Amino acid sequence: MFEPQGTGFFLLLMVVFAGLLVWVALARQVVFRVLAGCLAFIPAMVFGIAAVNKFYDYYQTWGGMINDLTGQGVSSIPKYAAQGSNKQFDKNIGRVTSLAEDAQVGYLFQTSVVGKRSHLTRDVYVYLPPQYFQKRYAHYRFPVIELLHGSPGNPQAWVDIMGVIPTFLNLLEAHPADAAVLVMPDTDGGMQYGLQCLNNPGGIQDMTFVALDVPAAIARVARVQPPGRAWGLAGYSEGGYCAANIALQDPAGYGAVGVMSGYFAPLLSTVPVGNKPGGKPRRVDVFLGHPDLQLINTPQAYITRVPVNDVLPAFWLAAGAKDKPDVVGAENFRQLLETRVANVPFVVIKGGGHQGSVWRAALGPMLSWMTPQLAQQAARADAAAARAAAARAAAERRAHEAKPRPSQTPVPKKRP
Repeated sequence: MFEPQGTGFFLLLMVVFAGLLVWVALARQVVFRVLAGCLAFIPAMVFGIAAVNKFYDYYQTWGGMINDLTGQGVSSIPKYAAQGSNKQFDKNIGRVTSLAEDAQVGYLFQTSVVGKRSHLTRDVYVYLPPQYFQKRYAHYRFPVIELLHGSPGNPQAWVDIMGVIPTFLNLLEAHPADAAVLVMPDTDGGMQYGLQCLNNPGGIQDMTFVALDVPAAIARVARVQPPGRAWGLAGYSEGGYCAANIALQDPAGYGAVGVMSGYFAPLLSTVPVGNKPGGKPRRVDVFLGHPDLQLINTPQAYITRVPVNDVLPAFWLAAGAKDKPDVVGAENFRQLLETRVANVPFVVIKGGGHQGSVWRAALGPMLSWMTPQLAQQAARADAAAARAAAARAAAERRAHEAKPRPSQTPVPKKRP
């Protein structure tokens, strides 16, 4: 009742505000009237912030809000320097976790990815599902779902606000074979920025970090499928735009894409001054003077220009029924997609707009749609890898058998 969206909290603010107004009216001394008037601004301001939060249905608990705004939740998530080979990674994880517990609930950690191509260094959250620690999956290479947050936001929003882990665990209880590793990168480099996963001409190469550096880094260390059709990509709001834009520009990099309340043309970006991480934020059109790049990064226009030979990944769309621009934009994009993709599910969430309740409601259905497809892609990739290994072994045997053997003719002995 007294949580950030609770009726009791709003009533309390109204009572405090009314009480201060009464004090202003009844106080005889000017100093107390001024004091009461100044204090009245506080509940009024908090009421406005709480109303915006309730409208977007973002923070539902004080703990989630405090963790997100102060970074306390980040400090509670273990940090792990993901280095070395797959086997070394598994051994190191086994030393710092409880395998029995992890085989039931999985393991969430954060690591730092140094982008070799983008030259960006950012934190990435990684969730290993329970199956990662179970014996029957000891040699299984898991598919991966890369999850992109909105703006303002950070990877922690997937945990505290979206509740992705309990949602995913509920799904895995019924479909354990659909397990995947969840990768949640920082797509903006700070809450004050909104980079939209774009490669800024002459500036920050955000798309390169998200679409190339992060998958390459995770695939080097964790027991997962290499980047490709066994990887999924999903996001909400700005992250939804990122997912659609990246998938069209790198269609071979992902097998399935989920767009929740995304948009399909770039907005103004909020970038650091001088394109230096940590700089003062400013809103700019990063494609000003670059109409060719703007076209490529406008999914609703570029979808008609993607090379015909490129096989697009599967798409899944969702939007809140009360946000008409979101619904119309998704429906128009869906119609364009269906000229290239046979079936594009589009889910309209009743009773919500561009807000957290819609994204949380869409998350479960989106994962249920995506995970079996990625599991099938992983099985195909494993089968192809097995065939390739068998072919290499057969070629090596044939090459060995074709080598001339030493002559067996006895060498005559020399007479003494």
